[in-house]
Amino acid sequence: MFRGLFITGTDTNVGKTTVAAAVLARYGHLPSLKYWKPIQTGIEIDDDTRTVLELSNCPESRLHLSGIRLERPVAPYLAAELSGRKVTIAEVMTLIEDQPKSVRWVAEGAGGVLVPLNESESMVDLMAAFGMPVLITARSSLGTINHTLLTLEAVRRRRLEPVGVVIVGPTDAANREAIERFGSVSVVDEIPHFDRLTPETFVPWATSAFDRDSRLERYFR
Repeated sequence: MFRGLFITGTDTNVGKTTVAAAVLARYGHLPSLKYWKPIQTGIEIDDDTRTVLELSNCPESRLHLSGIRLERPVAPYLAAELSGRKVTIAEVMTLIEDQPKSVRWVAEGAGGVLVPLNESESMVDLMAAFGMPVLITARSSLGTINHTLLTLEAVRRRRLEPVGVVIVGPTDAANREAIERFGSVSVVDEIPHFDRLTPETFVPWATSAFDRDSRLERYFR
């Protein structure tokens, strides 16, 4: 059992890394906080850890750099197969076995909750191994209600606690209300569209406006 939050999403490229950066910027004053991307695919294109570092303007000491890093922007099981290896939860867990129990993790998944890691394990199984509450990232656009409710169902089926949803994109009040109503979950916040998503524009917003009621803070204490 680890302490902190596991950030997942309703899909790939839904904004999980931006949410993680918002959490780091908002709660970076807490000494125990550390970001980790256990599995990253498509490393020749993306580096989510670097993005969080730059976007949140946090010190590098806030990052846990060990992780499974795979080429090709595809599902973890396929990226691993194409690299001639296999990804397992047991291997992932060894990468933090030396970390102190005082760490409060901001862990970011890869893809959605049911994306396969191998023939028998998926991302939600990794989340269950962590045992941390789950923060779900969702799009604000059409289709988000179905995708979010399916994600909530998968999370709850593993007896994990969904602490809330963060919606990314242009505001849609009807979608927000439907997610809260039919998902029996709170929308913690909405991340708006930024014309220029840079530390200069993002950090002031995250530190002053993100999770203004400090609903997430207790998970990092």
